[in-house]
Amino acid sequence: MTNSHETNVVERGQLASEQGQALGMVIEGSVANGVEVRLDPGVSVEQVKVGTFVTLQGANNRFFGVVTDVGLGSTDPRMKFTPLPADDPFVIQALQGTVAFGTVSVLPQLTMPDVLGDEQGPAAAKSIPSHFSRAFTASQEDVETVFGSEEDGNFWIGSPLDMETKLCLDLGELVKRSMGVFGKSGTGKTFLTRLLLTGILQSGQASSLIFDMHSEYGWQGQDTDKGVTVKGLKQLFGAKVSTFTLDEEHSRRRGLSTDETVHLGFNHIEPEDVELLRESLNLSDVAASAAYNLREKYGEESWLKEFLDAGKNGSLLELAEELQVNAGALRALFNRMQRFTRHGFMVEHSRVDTAAQMIEHLERGQHVVLEFGRYGDDEAAYILVSNLLTRRIHRKYVEAKESAMGGAGKEPRPLVIVIEEAHKFLNSSVASQTIFGIIARELRKYNVTLMVIDQRPSGIDSEVLSQVGTRFSCLLDNERDIDAVLSGTSGSRALRSVLSRLEAKQQALVFGHALPLPVVVRIRGYGPAFYETVQGGGDSEEEKKRKIDELFGG
Repeated sequence: MTNSHETNVVERGQLASEQGQALGMVIEGSVANGVEVRLDPGVSVEQVKVGTFVTLQGANNRFFGVVTDVGLGSTDPRMKFTPLPADDPFVIQALQGTVAFGTVSVLPQLTMPDVLGDEQGPAAAKSIPSHFSRAFTASQEDVETVFGSEEDGNFWIGSPLDMETKLCLDLGELVKRSMGVFGKSGTGKTFLTRLLLTGILQSGQASSLIFDMHSEYGWQGQDTDKGVTVKGLKQLFGAKVSTFTLDEEHSRRRGLSTDETVHLGFNHIEPEDVELLRESLNLSDVAASAAYNLREKYGEESWLKEFLDAGKNGSLLELAEELQVNAGALRALFNRMQRFTRHGFMVEHSRVDTAAQMIEHLERGQHVVLEFGRYGDDEAAYILVSNLLTRRIHRKYVEAKESAMGGAGKEPRPLVIVIEEAHKFLNSSVASQTIFGIIARELRKYNVTLMVIDQRPSGIDSEVLSQVGTRFSCLLDNERDIDAVLSGTSGSRALRSVLSRLEAKQQALVFGHALPLPVVVRIRGYGPAFYETVQGGGDSEEEKKRKIDELFGG
């Protein structure tokens, strides 16, 4: 007579088998390294890929995990040394699944509820299934139980490998801590970033400030592989997005109108900005530190203008003697800072507070894109402007947050600041000084987080990278970059093999704070079909009328 325990095991096995394809059974394993599953005779090793989701039905628990490796095994060691007649299908068929078999390594990460839809959700796995437990491919219901669904207000980012089900992100959790988008050049980081920003805009969980290095996020961007343009955030969301530009001429040539043109005055630049630019401008420590001496002499608002005037008047040597600074270092600082006077966005004195303008737009619930135009290829200009504006915006957020804590104001709206080439701001030599390093360490203390985009994560300070809560990694082929992205992550040894086997485009390994477990995602397409699904996407009625008037000369 079958006892109740055996009946429960059978019922659970039947439930699991209805949810996914049977793969095989557990033959060995450990909590640290995961379990080994021997594939059933009818299952080809070629069917199962690294990154595939799997459920494991134990005696008392059902586990949810990911395939981290695929292998071949045999019961007879002589197979290695005694070639078989490969052209005899009868022999091959007789040996497959018996003497010769396939295996998959699975890392169990969650314990699933016994009944799908149970109020008790998935929990971190602290054990492994027993010998002979059955393994199945995960079903759509399993994936939704773990990651949520669009119906629950989550954002559809793509699909798991070999599944058509929608894999979703909890954007509320995503924006609570800084996030990173990594991958070597050409792997689709920009498209993935656009998707994430679209989700943040749709959800209303936060505002975003995007330092758009190559003018890819505002009105439109480029799909270089297909040679076509794609819609930017302004086209999809209209008045919800405000565009600022450093290069009005560049915007005009593209036939675009922007909301604000940015002009920065010499009176806005501080010695802290020069310190951050030390590497980009190839300045010595002495030359960078001389900016502080100049501020002490001429004052906060006037130091740069007076210094540049002194250089033009040929009095740098006397100034160096007065400040007791090396004359060569002071000359180097003058030559580097003189470069910025050739930039059209720089003026001698500006009364316009661009940071305050941006905050005004952000407080209205809008999202701000700052396009750099032709200055995007100037590394020093990108670092200077991004750092200068972010320091002022962060300062105002700190004041607003402290006022709210004291009951004298309301909480500032959460803000995500997006920076490209993040290692320029966050490398180990400057991360302790840059405002971006401070924001990363604050963990949203003042309602500000970062989205860092980079193809060289190993160039980012390890302490800062450890504060990046959720990481989206496209293909990386540099060992140091792979180590950096996976640092501080449990199961990093198994994830390394997953990351190294990603396809060159439209795939990413996603893990961290916003997800219950790491997952390989086939990134959702960004194109006409996607535009249709964007809430509030497309042209407004006023915009449609304007285009019709232009077309027919109205």
